[in-house]
Amino acid sequence: MKHALWYVGYSSTFKKNMETPLSPRESGEYIHENSKDVYINEEGVKRIAELLYAKQGTEELSVNGWKHQNPLAPANTDDNSINWVYVVDTLNFSFWPDDDNKPCLVCYKGKTYSGYMALCAAITRALDEGIPITEASYFANMTLDELKHVLRSDNDVPMPMIEERHRVLNESGKILLEHGGCLRKFLSQGGRKTQQLIKFIVDNVPSYRDEACFEGKRIAFYKRAQILLADFWGILEAKGEAALPDINYLTMFADYRVPQALVYFGALQYSDKLMKTLKEGAILPPGDHRELEIRGCSIWCVEKIRDCLWDIIEQKEGQRSEDINSVIIDFFLWHYAKRHQEEMAHIPIHHTRTIYY
Repeated sequence: MKHALWYVGYSSTFKKNMETPLSPRESGEYIHENSKDVYINEEGVKRIAELLYAKQGTEELSVNGWKHQNPLAPANTDDNSINWVYVVDTLNFSFWPDDDNKPCLVCYKGKTYSGYMALCAAITRALDEGIPITEASYFANMTLDELKHVLRSDNDVPMPMIEERHRVLNESGKILLEHGGCLRKFLSQGGRKTQQLIKFIVDNVPSYRDEACFEGKRIAFYKRAQILLADFWGILEAKGEAALPDINYLTMFADYRVPQALVYFGALQYSDKLMKTLKEGAILPPGDHRELEIRGCSIWCVEKIRDCLWDIIEQKEGQRSEDINSVIIDFFLWHYAKRHQEEMAHIPIHHTRTIYY
């Protein structure tokens, strides 16, 4: 039952505290200003910004790149396809294996996937098998055994936290049924602004309420709530449908893979003590100041990269362009880290078992 305790540890603790949490961007800045073990290196920030500038106009640095880099994402924008995003992002947490050499693997159409992509493959495989996994009436009531079948691995390593995944999927399905049964209708009730939609999601879906306390302040990362909106934006924009005009409100999605890329490029640095702890494979409990510093400083680091990139564009092209936002930078860095896993193997990811990322 320890995972269940971790589930309530971040959010329910704060229900008695009526203080409004800092936004993810504000949280990132505040944590950076008070961080003891994680630092931002301006030279590394500039290095990534220059790399991104060189890739302007390429598909991997565009909304279309989201679909190109995840070929398992749905190609259509009907309600069930949009619900695929909701199901996947509701289950999008804690993929790191207990043994780094033995990840959960899912085979689909001749390819083998691990981590987040294993989840995408499993959900898409289930649809091919006729399992209505994207219908709220189904996943709101599916049994644990049914979910175990959907998320079954093709090796002897099960997907982590299966009981937690079952609970949050049932919970999220019931909430969706209360709001029309599809993600599009659910979000249509949350307002027209991205900030309003984030609040609507975390107010209504407890498992998306990614909050904590740091140095006396209530903070929020909202990793899965933000990526839910970003994926919704990505799939609609890629099909030419306008979705979120103020998408720049979103920050990067504070997880464990993007920080690894930021350290690799020298934009983020860990203290010797923290690096030693991570290399020893220590598990950091949710809410641990080191875990919060890694996530918060990652957010602020990407904000700095984005601003530096915009400055470079203005200096070199004579006009300011803000087309490349924190979401696109996050997508790029995440996929870069996945493609270069072997090169980055010497940089440890932090290990925290939680439903929030």
